[in-house]
Amino acid sequence: MSFLKFDSLRKEFGDFVAVHDMSLSVERGEFISLLGPSGCGKTTTLQMVAGLLSPTSGKVILDGKDITNTPPNKRGLGIVFQSYALFPHMSALDNVAFGLEMRGVGKAERLERAHNALNQVKLGQFVDRFPKDMSGGQRQRVALARALVIEPPVLLLDEPLSNLDAKLREDMRIELRLLQQDLGVTTILVTHDQEEALSMSDRIVVMQQGDVSQVAAPLDLYERPLNSFVSDFVGKTNILQGKVTDKNVVSVNQIAVSVNTEAHVVGADVALSIRPEKFTMSSDNAGLPVRVKASIFMGASWLYSVESDMGELLVTQPNTGSAGFARGDSAYLAWEEGALTVFGGVQA
Repeated sequence: MSFLKFDSLRKEFGDFVAVHDMSLSVERGEFISLLGPSGCGKTTTLQMVAGLLSPTSGKVILDGKDITNTPPNKRGLGIVFQSYALFPHMSALDNVAFGLEMRGVGKAERLERAHNALNQVKLGQFVDRFPKDMSGGQRQRVALARALVIEPPVLLLDEPLSNLDAKLREDMRIELRLLQQDLGVTTILVTHDQEEALSMSDRIVVMQQGDVSQVAAPLDLYERPLNSFVSDFVGKTNILQGKVTDKNVVSVNQIAVSVNTEAHVVGADVALSIRPEKFTMSSDNAGLPVRVKASIFMGASWLYSVESDMGELLVTQPNTGSAGFARGDSAYLAWEEGALTVFGGVQA
């Protein structure tokens, strides 16, 4: 039996449907990310699980118990908000211990548990510090410790890393994921950051306009997207419009491209997707001729925008320590069989 279940969750605001009959089963200890653009319904879904919003219809079931109508303070869930929502007049220790005090835990026990929680998030030396005297990363850790100290069955994270700078955000992804795995707490993360979802999750739920577009493990989602929205939203990709002209052949701007077309009839309009890193770019006179429009050094890789008879393409190549291609250079692109994904119909 699933530990946490969304059973046909639906939320309407007047005539607007924010979440369309969403169903999802989450296993105990699993890390699930709700990923999608602004307005896709991911935060609304999280708030229904937390009890901050009542669903128009559907159920939230936790460990076999229907908690749909249970007040938020009775659900026992840990929540970390984007804003951290710390009490400014309380020290880190008191912020973390507050939830235990509200649950009637004795002073000695709650202080011990609060100390342990702060140690877990590597803030044991900052127990007496107030939020105004902390960095954004430290405040985020206090908020996380406050959510974990109550030993929740489910941890809900609403864009908790979005206010941090890029380097700290990367570090916190690793620390948060390791902590979640060590504690074994079932976790639901809301994010619009594809890297965040890919690097932290057991499974990702991609949402679009209140619907679930795909649910999959990060690698499956990235390599085998079900449609062009998922392909384009989860990482960079090139979307090319074409027509099936023969078995396993698609014409893109009169360029014949070999690709598996078994699911599509001859004459069908299709879209092809290929990730920038799937290309091999070289000076060898083999493959698709291109001209470099832009060359951007990214540190670990080079990002190129190139012009070709198939259209404008993004290409990523690893940094090998030597100079890359420059603007205006001619080059050739090749790709392995299976690098292209075919979607039915003309895609946006």
